[in-house]
Amino acid sequence: MKHFILTFAIITGIISFSNAQHSIPDTIQANILNGKINFDGVLDEPVWQSANFISNFTQRELNYGKPVSEKTEVAVIYTKNALYFGVRCYQNPKTITAKNMGVDFDVESDDNFRIVISPFNDNRSGYFFAINPNGARTDILIAGNEDGNKDWNGVWDAKTTITQEGWFAEIYIPFSTLQFKNDNNFNWAINFQRDIVSKNEQALWQGWTRDNSIFAVVNAGKITGLKNISYAKRFELKPYTLAGIQYNRDFENDYPLKLGADLNVNITPSLKLNLTSFTDFAQVESDRIPVNLSRFSVYYPEKRAFFLEGYNNFQFYLGDRNTVFYTRTLGTENYQTVPIIGSVRLFGKAGKNNIGFLNLEEGKIDSISATNNTVLRYKYDIGKQSYIGGIFTNKINNTTSNQVFGLDASYRTSDFLNNKNLTLTADVAFSGENFNLSDNAMTYRLFADYPNDLIDNYMSIATMQEGFNPELGYMRRTNYRSYSWYFRITPRIFTKYGIKKMIFKPWGFTVYQTLSTGELESLWNETRPLGAVFKSGERFEINFKQSFDRLDEGFELTDEITIPEGRYWMFRDELQFETNQARRVWIALFYNWGGFYTGKIKTFEGEAGFNISKHFNINTSYTFNKVILPQGNVNTHELASYINYAFNTRLNISFFGQWNSLENVMLYNFRLHWIPKIGSDIYLVYNTNYDEPIKQVEILKPETSAGILKLVWRFTF
Repeated sequence: MKHFILTFAIITGIISFSNAQHSIPDTIQANILNGKINFDGVLDEPVWQSANFISNFTQRELNYGKPVSEKTEVAVIYTKNALYFGVRCYQNPKTITAKNMGVDFDVESDDNFRIVISPFNDNRSGYFFAINPNGARTDILIAGNEDGNKDWNGVWDAKTTITQEGWFAEIYIPFSTLQFKNDNNFNWAINFQRDIVSKNEQALWQGWTRDNSIFAVVNAGKITGLKNISYAKRFELKPYTLAGIQYNRDFENDYPLKLGADLNVNITPSLKLNLTSFTDFAQVESDRIPVNLSRFSVYYPEKRAFFLEGYNNFQFYLGDRNTVFYTRTLGTENYQTVPIIGSVRLFGKAGKNNIGFLNLEEGKIDSISATNNTVLRYKYDIGKQSYIGGIFTNKINNTTSNQVFGLDASYRTSDFLNNKNLTLTADVAFSGENFNLSDNAMTYRLFADYPNDLIDNYMSIATMQEGFNPELGYMRRTNYRSYSWYFRITPRIFTKYGIKKMIFKPWGFTVYQTLSTGELESLWNETRPLGAVFKSGERFEINFKQSFDRLDEGFELTDEITIPEGRYWMFRDELQFETNQARRVWIALFYNWGGFYTGKIKTFEGEAGFNISKHFNINTSYTFNKVILPQGNVNTHELASYINYAFNTRLNISFFGQWNSLENVMLYNFRLHWIPKIGSDIYLVYNTNYDEPIKQVEILKPETSAGILKLVWRFTF
């Protein structure tokens, strides 16, 4: 361990040249709103004329440290129940880039204005809100300097207008969307960012360091003037109803009708109790099923709204793609969907205590017995950004009694070598049965991370014993010891030739040993001798990849071809190129070729975006693998298309279609999404699935199909 820390310190021993990036004023005064405003994106009310607008924005990109090139102003007013932001983004309207109108638009592809609010001012967590000139919205729940949950959806709204002077916005964020201490000492952290994509320009109000994004609330400014605010309502009730028809070629039609509800109780402004009954986990959007040529299962991210709010209160990551708690284990048993009888969740913050508690009861179905699932996650804030914590999970039914106990601690600072980021983390976990620890059932991980602009250096050591078994978690592999070291350098050189920064990776490797024998099991390394990001937004990479895989038993690549056991060294070369996604038409190309177990592989990936108008957007990707093996050749195809037509920011029609030749999957998802009021949703969804699509493309006779009408309505009281 001593050598591990010494090596890390030598590699990251870089002298810092500047102090924290703050300019004056670094506080923004919020004025009370007496009366009403016409929420229309036009800042013509008297309250806006007298508001305290701040305008001291500084560029992070492209011209670091220079004032924003286009005048940018923002002010805050508030009522007892909500914040209102007034935004003025001056600009020649002919240069405005705004191609999206839908919810959760891609902030990297449009001009946008971003707000980050950290009500706890704890240097750790916060809320991210962004809008574009069309009034499209996206939001993220921040869980760390560079980490967040993009699938979270808060209750807030925005209106915009475009004039000959630029674009302007009014943003409404009710206090009920935020969690905060209600102690009349509202010392909140806040920050703003404006992106002008036609210039590849990013400008922040505070903390314009290139070592962090706006997610780093430790670098934010402050908001003052808030007094006598509270949650508008203490209770939030979200009942849902779902009706539809399900067709299966081999069975009789089914006509599901479901009713259920979520009740959120704000016990305190910072602690929320969630009660749910007959929870609906029906997906209104389909998972994309990638072609999988590896021996490992595919990890699918959580998309179900029930688990998204407060998700960071439950995380306990073990590294190597293993985690103690994986929410997608809930609602499924033995690969079969099971009903949720009820659930209770308590999550939030009380002082320096971060709490996440979940108890969920799954109902009996067929031969699967009723199951109770419990998760308790706790973290205690230490110092400016560090914490110590633990987790307990418990799964019990007639055949299973599984428990996991874990402890973790993390030292985090943004002041290493004066202004650099550094994280040192350790975690350990044990699993057991019937509340007794099992033999050979421990895992631990130590890692050091130095994620900064010039140098990004990560080193870790991890061990997982063969008996470790988290029934509520996700396991990619077990019985291993791993060593990882990723080292990347991004110097800003050759800038006079239009280059924003170079991207070099001398190495980035992970080595796995079988723990019980000490024998080499797997190795993966990537070397990037040349790569660059251009000021125009284009980028390219040249990569050389080396890997080793020891197969103690063969695995099925297809139904006809099995990769035999053996020891395999594989070497591949790779080219990547991508145009600026802010363009009306953009492309990304990827080509990889080299060894693949007993033979060779060539992989081509292409992706293209067509932003026809602010209403109509298309994204299509295609992946082709040509695998040449002594056992036989395999050609795989994966085609996926996303088409979206937005009538306005609250009504859109989307289509997702996918063909995966390896899995014999062809599916379509049509969805109409209407937001009649912020916080309430109406979905009309039609899904189809075809079996053996190459041989049997019968558009009117899919293997399965389902039409669903789903209504979720929000009440507060």
